[in-house]
Amino acid sequence: MEHSPDSIQYAMETARLLREPDRRIDTFGSTRFKFTMLSEPMDTTGQVRVRRGEMEAQKPQIIRPQDMGGVELDGFNDKAAEYLDFLKEKNLEPVFFQYGFMFKRGNVTEELIHDRIEAVRERVLEDVRISGDPMLAVMEGVDDAWEIGLLKFAIDMISKSSDINTFDFKRKGLL
Repeated sequence: MEHSPDSIQYAMETARLLREPDRRIDTFGSTRFKFTMLSEPMDTTGQVRVRRGEMEAQKPQIIRPQDMGGVELDGFNDKAAEYLDFLKEKNLEPVFFQYGFMFKRGNVTEELIHDRIEAVRERVLEDVRISGDPMLAVMEGVDDAWEIGLLKFAIDMISKSSDINTFDFKRKGLL
């Protein structure tokens, strides 16, 4: 299903992370997260769609500016280029990470529960507390654009993992 820019924005704004995993994206290996996505089908009341599945984050890759043909400065004066040269000499040139996620659609299960969203949310979160699964995320999103909620989760995990990944790469002498 193709989504309009407005429906994508709405799905991003309304997606909520109810329980985040205890772990972050591993620096030196892939990380498998489990998710439970709650959503209310459009035009119905008293029903909640519960989707469960997995997504895998591949290990972050270091991308150095020289690997990308250097840093291009468009519209900057000569001082900016001198500053970049200074950073290169001091081995302080900026480094970027590339993160990749694989969504395994085949592993997604779906069930329709006839109850209020508040009651389903409470039961799902209680089940998570009992199981204690450190890799499980629980989210709530728009039913017809639920994958956008997963994308938002992936972006949030990248943001929360990048400082840890940077520290690990520096500790191993890779940065």
